[in-house]
Amino acid sequence: MAVYADLDLPDNPKLVHNITHFARALRKAGLPVGPGRVIDAIRAVEAAGFTHRSDFFYTLQACFVSKPEHRTVFAQVFRLYWRDPRYMEHMMSMMLPSIRGVQKDRKAKAAEKRAAESLLDGVDREEPEIAESPEDEVEIVVDASRTMSSQERLKTLDFEQMGTDEVAEAKRMLARLSLPVKPLQSRRTKPASKGQLFDMRKTMRDAMRYGGDIRDLAAKNRRVRWPNLVVLCDISGSMSQYSRMVLHFLHAVSNEKGAGWSKVHAFTFGTRLTNITRHMRTRDVDAALAAAGAEAQDWEGGTRIGQALHAFNRDWSRRVLNSGAVVLLITDGLDRGDVTLLNCEIERLHLSTRRLIWINPLLRWDGFAPKAEGIRTILPHVDCFRAGHNINSLEQLAQAISDASDSGEKSRLAAML
Repeated sequence: MAVYADLDLPDNPKLVHNITHFARALRKAGLPVGPGRVIDAIRAVEAAGFTHRSDFFYTLQACFVSKPEHRTVFAQVFRLYWRDPRYMEHMMSMMLPSIRGVQKDRKAKAAEKRAAESLLDGVDREEPEIAESPEDEVEIVVDASRTMSSQERLKTLDFEQMGTDEVAEAKRMLARLSLPVKPLQSRRTKPASKGQLFDMRKTMRDAMRYGGDIRDLAAKNRRVRWPNLVVLCDISGSMSQYSRMVLHFLHAVSNEKGAGWSKVHAFTFGTRLTNITRHMRTRDVDAALAAAGAEAQDWEGGTRIGQALHAFNRDWSRRVLNSGAVVLLITDGLDRGDVTLLNCEIERLHLSTRRLIWINPLLRWDGFAPKAEGIRTILPHVDCFRAGHNINSLEQLAQAISDASDSGEKSRLAAML
């Protein structure tokens, strides 16, 4: 643990090393910290000094924090690394199920958990060895070595079969995925010097300036517009693990710049429909999912797809299904509600969208057949039917969205109906 009182920076390379390690922890926690900021921080501490802890805190914050949403993460990493004399025990208490002598039931906030994970990166999280004598200090024995699954294996591994470390690595991979979309041509036009269409109106208007003589032929091009992406995600008990991973992917898409989507709207449903769009726009993924989970009260409950689609078609379809929206329906189709209502609402949803894509994790089974009543009802009304049980299946969504002829497994399974 670094002790920074009464130290002279130029004569103490240990503090320089600790600032560098602190910056590395911030980078793993999600802050954009590079070598240049580390050098600036070292020079700033040298110039400002650190007689008071508050001076030291705000000096480093000025160097490492560039966005308001990063302040909470920075404050937690700073407290754990610099201020708390037993920071390792505190972090292990959040990462392990139980350690004698450490708080067991404390729930860490989203930013605090990310801070602990960044400082414990590479630490074995199994139960540590504890000293036999009660008088002895609590000793935490960790193994710095770790084994990581290859990215290729993780891409094909079922979300439900992943361990804790594999889930964490999969979330990081999902955060880097993109879902680009091609623009749509609008019927509206705009002037262009070398356009592909003849602009009769502008040509005649210009000719009036010269007594009716046409000197130049005006041209125009069609405008382009970007579609909306609407995601309806099932969060019932049978979809719990898959929906959490999909929401991580959706958060990355919602905050991706340059993907082309006009707007990204997110809804969850189990026994009722919940709009979590504003939560997905939060930069911190842990805080976003925590807020979405707090608002959606039907996590791991029953499934009433028909009622949820009815609420969406009644309250939200006219607001979000414009500009040629693409809808992702993420559910296993195991409905417990009225099948007649489900058939009516899924047909209405299909007619209101440019493309309706159904993501079903049950397709991971080779012998899958549309035998459930809910699946048989939904299947005829979707444009594409794909699996969604691993990272590979989510990566292939881009092809399903851009290629209008892509139907996935729908053609094969429709023959079984």
